[in-house]
Amino acid sequence: MKKSFAVFLKRNLAFAKLAIVSNLEYRLNYFVDAIVQPLLTTGIEVLLWFAVFQGAHTTTINGFGREYYLSYALWGAFFARIATSWMYEFRMIEEISSGSINSLIVRPMSFYEYYLSQLLGYKFITTIISMFVPVIAAWIFDLPTIYSRIPLAIVLCFYYLILVHTISFIVSSIAFHLTKISSFTVAKNLLLWILTGELFPLDLIPDPFKKIIITLPFSSGVFLPVGYITNRVTHAEFMQGFVSVTIGLVLLNFLGAVLWKKGLSSYTGTGA
Repeated sequence: MKKSFAVFLKRNLAFAKLAIVSNLEYRLNYFVDAIVQPLLTTGIEVLLWFAVFQGAHTTTINGFGREYYLSYALWGAFFARIATSWMYEFRMIEEISSGSINSLIVRPMSFYEYYLSQLLGYKFITTIISMFVPVIAAWIFDLPTIYSRIPLAIVLCFYYLILVHTISFIVSSIAFHLTKISSFTVAKNLLLWILTGELFPLDLIPDPFKKIIITLPFSSGVFLPVGYITNRVTHAEFMQGFVSVTIGLVLLNFLGAVLWKKGLSSYTGTGA
């Protein structure tokens, strides 16, 4: 048992290193992804909330002042960058659609773990660099931020990232049956844009929908980590995110396993 686990761990660490090395190889692309895009996204979000408060002619919205929304926009852009996997989702879909998956399914590993390890490795190295943007900005502009809560918030976001990868795995499994499924990815990303709280804080949604949406595991992508850091949600509400993500992982992994098995049976049945 210990030997098999050691082999599993060594194999997945190798996959993670592969993602890190391959992304650092293209330094300009990595710089744009880790620094330029977060800066641009943060700038747009901050300007948006400046315009909202100026247009509303008020100092508070839902009990929070402008500085809290600026802090939310700043950290929201950071966590939203972690909680996405569209790039690897497109790769997974392409592997299946093109037939290049043949070289993977014959190896002593699973398609799921192969891309999950790469995704986590890539996000890890990107997070280390891009985190300087919100930390420095929050310190310069004295925005509401509880810095001691950042590590646990990042842990929740990475845990949620596994759930996002599972959804990507489910979407890619559809490629066994349909040739063009990029629209599924676009629709999923638009829905998560709202449900995670990236577009706006979820506590602005009127009751009873607010409680339902925050209870869903998707709020663990942006709203709960950012709310925890900015003291917008309590510790108990934040920890509930781990529970909801765990439940989501169990249900979605079961669905993914069923779809993958059926899709793979259909795929190998055609002689591919």
